[in-house]
Amino acid sequence: MLRRLHNEQPASFAFTPANRKWAEAQLTKFPEGRQASGIIPLLWRAQEQEGWLSRPAIEHVADMLGMDYIRALEVATFYFMFQLQPVGKIAHFQICGTTSCMICGAEDLIAVCKEEIAEHPHQISENGLFSWEEVECLGACTNAPMMQVGKDYYEDLTADKFRELLKEFAEGKVPTPGPQNGRFAAEPLGGPTTLKDKSGEAANGSVALALALGDTVKRIDGTEVPLRTPWLGGPVKAESKPKAKPAPKPKTEPVAEKEGTKPELLTEARGGKPDDLKKIKGVGPKLEKELNKAGVYHFDQIASWTDAEVAWADQHLVSFKGRVSRDNWVAQAITLAKG
Repeated sequence: MLRRLHNEQPASFAFTPANRKWAEAQLTKFPEGRQASGIIPLLWRAQEQEGWLSRPAIEHVADMLGMDYIRALEVATFYFMFQLQPVGKIAHFQICGTTSCMICGAEDLIAVCKEEIAEHPHQISENGLFSWEEVECLGACTNAPMMQVGKDYYEDLTADKFRELLKEFAEGKVPTPGPQNGRFAAEPLGGPTTLKDKSGEAANGSVALALALGDTVKRIDGTEVPLRTPWLGGPVKAESKPKAKPAPKPKTEPVAEKEGTKPELLTEARGGKPDDLKKIKGVGPKLEKELNKAGVYHFDQIASWTDAEVAWADQHLVSFKGRVSRDNWVAQAITLAKG
């Protein structure tokens, strides 16, 4: 299926302050110079905030990660979990249409979608509340037919039950997720044959957690629960200020050896014509502006850098340390300088 950006886009995107703090915390999971590894969780957070992924949102995340826009677009358009068009204000229904669900009545659920929501997938209902699509297997075959709404599964559905759920969502309620036919989890329809003692539990673990969080269809702004960063030493509330990091222990090697040697930089491009530094792998529009501002305009400047000058550039010229040597800018620049 061809996936394209929606033809109508908002003017801009920005994370809420709490979501921005959440996103920045995620990036601390990755080694210096590898922040691009956070592309999927950050795109997902942007979608949770807005309901879908707009071009400004994708580019905003790319800027945070120092990535070329095309690289972020490649990820957003590859994974079907990312919605590239607006969705219903309340809920977007993902109906599983793979074998087990299809045999057990998925077509009846899709018929309800066409009748009650909109004729075509990804089309928003007239009241703006809902949208829907058919998706591949969601892994709940025992409880077919089923659908995913926001974070939760609604299983063992019938057309009539689906209509009831739609009515509840429209009224601003969040129906209890999980099996809709009285099953506790995924036990046989005739009743469990093992593990019969539920110890008085009203719902299985997944449903109980969904009920506790209550965020099935909520737009996530970062204020719902404490910002958890156990890899940094413990939970930190989203609204609290991060604790100051302890001063790093002094290194044994001399500072001059670590910092390297500053290369010759220019105040402006020679002849007023800078080279297209974006031809260097790993350099995008934002990084090119950063290099120009620092005094790097031409391929031959980079091509002439010594190891010591590369070490200095790794520390001072780019957002993520180590990028110059990692992508071997000097070798690339030598080739580009020759034309």
